[in-house]
Amino acid sequence: MNNALTISGLTKTYPDFVLDHVSFSVPRGSIVGLIGENGAGKSTTINAALGLIQKEAGHVAVLGKDTLDSETKEQIGVVFDGSNYPEILSPGKINRIMKNIYGTWDEQTYFRLLKQFSLSPDKQIKQFSRGMKMKLAISAALSHHCKLLILDEATSGLDPVIRDDILDMLLDFVQDEEHSVLLSSHITSDLEKIADYIVFIHEGKVVFFKTKDELIEQYGIIKCGAAQFDALDKSDIIAYRKMDYEWQILISNRDKMQKKYPKALFVPATIDEIILLYVKGER
Repeated sequence: MNNALTISGLTKTYPDFVLDHVSFSVPRGSIVGLIGENGAGKSTTINAALGLIQKEAGHVAVLGKDTLDSETKEQIGVVFDGSNYPEILSPGKINRIMKNIYGTWDEQTYFRLLKQFSLSPDKQIKQFSRGMKMKLAISAALSHHCKLLILDEATSGLDPVIRDDILDMLLDFVQDEEHSVLLSSHITSDLEKIADYIVFIHEGKVVFFKTKDELIEQYGIIKCGAAQFDALDKSDIIAYRKMDYEWQILISNRDKMQKKYPKALFVPATIDEIILLYVKGER
């Protein structure tokens, strides 16, 4: 079993949106970032993969199994954006509930994580800040020994210090190469820090599924004037955009293009810039 999660041809149709044959995988022991603008289909993909909404077509395998039986569900930890538990509960009460839900619930791990994150077991969740609620949800997800952790925009709206704490926790989680993470986020700087792979989804379709290293080390942007742009071989261009004083051209092999166009100005491309040129550029 090389993949913790495999999604093939996942399709779901709404009146104003189509999730169109989405395919990617989460290799075991890796962190995969699922990125895209709001409404691109990230949450729909996750909900369909988890069986929370009914898919029309496609195949999903979780931890080597084609069906989400009770044993497999115990090995998945899920954290959604917003509050994951009723506000009137306290972390202590959540512990008592979880003991009856998960046969693998580890009370010792749970309270250790609460202490690590300075979360009072007795306070009602409604007294927690957004960051505290997210730390609680992640603590609970990690306390039943899940092998696959899925987070849907779990770090959005959090301050940089708390986000960094959570990113460090995710890196620790996958260190033994038995655990895997699918992290949906529009904060690409977070994914540049921790992700092994990036899935970019736009208007319900997967634009690319690549290693982060390939994107950071090989992709680039040519900045040039109109005359230089006209002289480029258009087959080398992924997307381009005309700015006030220059053209910005996205290319996928910076070293090769530098040899081909030695007089052009090349700069590395951030994941944000790659997405922006894919979405707003012309092809």
